[in-house]
Amino acid sequence: MSNAESAAGAAPASRADFAVVIRGGTVFDGTGAPGVRADIGIRDGVVAAISAAPLPVAPTTRVVEAEGRWVTPGFVDTHTHYDVELLVSPGLGESVRHGVTTVLVGNCSISGVFSGTVDVADLFSRVEALPRDSVLQALEEKKTWSDPAAWRRAVEDLPLGPNVASFLGHSDVRASVMGLGRSTDPKHAPSREELREIDRRITAALDAGFLGVSTMTNPWDKMDGDRYRSRTLPSTHASWGEFRRISRLLRRRDRVLQGVPNLNTKVDVAFYAATSTGLFRKPLRVSLLSAADTLAEPWVNRIFRPIAWAANSLGRGRFVWQHLPTTFKVWADGIDLVVFEEFGSGREALHLADEVSRNELLQQESYRRWFRQDFEKRFSPRVWHRDFDDALIVACPDESLVGQTVGDVARARRLHPADAYLDLVVEYGTDFRWTTTIANAREKVANRLVRTPGVTIGFSDAGAHLRNMAFYNFGVRLLERVHQAQRKGRPFLSIEEAVRKLTGELAEFYRLDAGRLEVGRRADVVVIDPSGLDGESLVYHEEAMPEFGGLRRMVNRNDRAVAATIIGGRVVWSDGEFAEGYGREFAAGRFLPSDETVAPRPVEAPEPAAELR
Repeated sequence: MSNAESAAGAAPASRADFAVVIRGGTVFDGTGAPGVRADIGIRDGVVAAISAAPLPVAPTTRVVEAEGRWVTPGFVDTHTHYDVELLVSPGLGESVRHGVTTVLVGNCSISGVFSGTVDVADLFSRVEALPRDSVLQALEEKKTWSDPAAWRRAVEDLPLGPNVASFLGHSDVRASVMGLGRSTDPKHAPSREELREIDRRITAALDAGFLGVSTMTNPWDKMDGDRYRSRTLPSTHASWGEFRRISRLLRRRDRVLQGVPNLNTKVDVAFYAATSTGLFRKPLRVSLLSAADTLAEPWVNRIFRPIAWAANSLGRGRFVWQHLPTTFKVWADGIDLVVFEEFGSGREALHLADEVSRNELLQQESYRRWFRQDFEKRFSPRVWHRDFDDALIVACPDESLVGQTVGDVARARRLHPADAYLDLVVEYGTDFRWTTTIANAREKVANRLVRTPGVTIGFSDAGAHLRNMAFYNFGVRLLERVHQAQRKGRPFLSIEEAVRKLTGELAEFYRLDAGRLEVGRRADVVVIDPSGLDGESLVYHEEAMPEFGGLRRMVNRNDRAVAATIIGGRVVWSDGEFAEGYGREFAAGRFLPSDETVAPRPVEAPEPAAELR
């Protein structure tokens, strides 16, 4: 019997001093148990009652009507890059309005804990497609820390919207010990003393409650700035011995290694799976990017299950993949898109930050031959399919081109598709906007992946690639898919299992005080209106971002699906509006340390035969 069922069968609480009562919804507790109809009473930021009978309310009680709606734990977003945005806009409203109540930062080897402001800006900006000037300004204005404990205190002082947990980035700590220049130079390896200092700094982060370490071996991701521009991130230069040292530290403390493998060769996936295993030792929790059904390599989706099975069943490990539960569709302004980093001619163009210099390069015939050669390497390792017939033009000064594909333009102009594309970039620059699908377009495969053992929900990349993609509503999107499949009579996952995958499963793996609806737990709750799960989650929107110079970020706006988001017992989002002062005048969320209960407040002793357990 689930916690919700057990509590819902009890008598209603006699006290009427609940701060919030969620009335009459179908409650899914995050364990995977079926939903039950119940009221939820919240007091002092904690779930104080779950009752099948109506709960009493006082004149001051905030009532959230949930009749015909689903009441679930707040969603956990395990893969964000909110590290900088958190400093200037701590409400993180794009996630919270879609039911996310806990975010994990410090992913992909990059965090802003130890390194100086300029180094952090160079680590983040190109990799995560953030405006470097805005990143640098935010850090210069807000950075007051130089170690993990001080970083945690700084976060706790913010008027947080969601709860925040963090990894320590391997590139961050490596650069802080070796210097950014040496740490990105393949000619230099850390000395023994430098390795010991990396160990000490990782240990300090674990002592401060960090979830573990994130690392990266993918060579696509490049440095920004003008000092070490286009060098690969510091973690890509680490030896296997250095990775093993990190694994040993994390294994001892039962923390997590978050990783991104080399997406070209994929060979080092074997290291991540092997280091997770627990044969004759303690297993290591490893979370790896990414279980996806790419258009470029449609066979790859078959490897995720056997690798997880081998690591976890044969190897007794704790290995999981991260999976985005929606179509991986991206947009680009001109040539500004990370997939061009996967081949040489694309990297050469992105190395040039100045548009004039870049256009001069793109017009050179020698460069075009190189680009065409890369484009036509059909059997080279890749993530992007490089099919310009799946590159739809959505904005252009020449409006007659809007709605056509780059392939259409190439045929009309009797050009090679690569030449037609480069012509459009040179002629219109970033005013030429186009979109393409990278992965997860096959419904049957996507449905199979989401229920595959060893595959967890993640990889929203919230807070990054602001002009390229928007997956802030990944949780809503999964529920929408599940709901629509059930209505069509073709279910692939139950609602309760989908809720578990968005909440309790993730909180358990990352050892977080989140993801469950249970009496005595902190009240992080989402109310979902299934009538709003009608396909709007895929509609394109943009919104100006004043914190980053007015940049128009891609966002989601299917607000009818999330009727309310409650964090720390406070209704912060309801009926399409944020609470007054949200993200500025009060903190709803907290810093969530690994394997610790945050601000536990025991429910008061019950009156005889009245209060719920």
